[in-house]
Amino acid sequence: MIGKLKGTIEEIGEDYALVDVHGVCYVAYCSARTLSKLGSVGEACILFIETYVREDQIRLFGFTTVLEREWFNLLQTVQGVGAKVALALLSTLTPAELANAIALQDRSAVSRAPGVGPKVAMRIVTELKNKAPAFAGEAINIGLKQELGEGVASAPVADAVSALTNLGYSRDQAANAVAAAMKSAGDGADSAKLIRLGLKELAR
Repeated sequence: MIGKLKGTIEEIGEDYALVDVHGVCYVAYCSARTLSKLGSVGEACILFIETYVREDQIRLFGFTTVLEREWFNLLQTVQGVGAKVALALLSTLTPAELANAIALQDRSAVSRAPGVGPKVAMRIVTELKNKAPAFAGEAINIGLKQELGEGVASAPVADAVSALTNLGYSRDQAANAVAAAMKSAGDGADSAKLIRLGLKELAR
């Protein structure tokens, strides 16, 4: 079982990297984001590997971080998400952005990935809401930027973010505070509770 490759980039394709490890070249399928971070042909690289063994093939999937690899596996616990869709999600969203989208039940952000329709996006944000924090690290603290548009977040969340921005906080600060508030408030919290808990977060 291969867990990590440390070698030289021999070739970069549309969805894979060919890595030369002491004269043996391995094909590792990667997300577009991973490929963009690898560097150029001839440069040294390290890929964390997930090995898939099937009856008719052995396939390697490569990631620049262990966290990205964990998300790759976590996403595939959702019905309808295979390796191809998981890579598409990781090409579209960083692990931090995925964690934020799940924390805020942001189906729109998840469905931006190719091959992810509304039903699959719903299953991802619903089924992973209690699993994602273990993989999120500091993800909940990143800004949501423009992710709180129409149809993206629930009305209480959008109202809470809007209220905090009206108090003078930046959109990123407000979104971070509301995301943290949702973790303690739980599902179904109204905007008043999210605002109150958000203000506590901002006062820390």
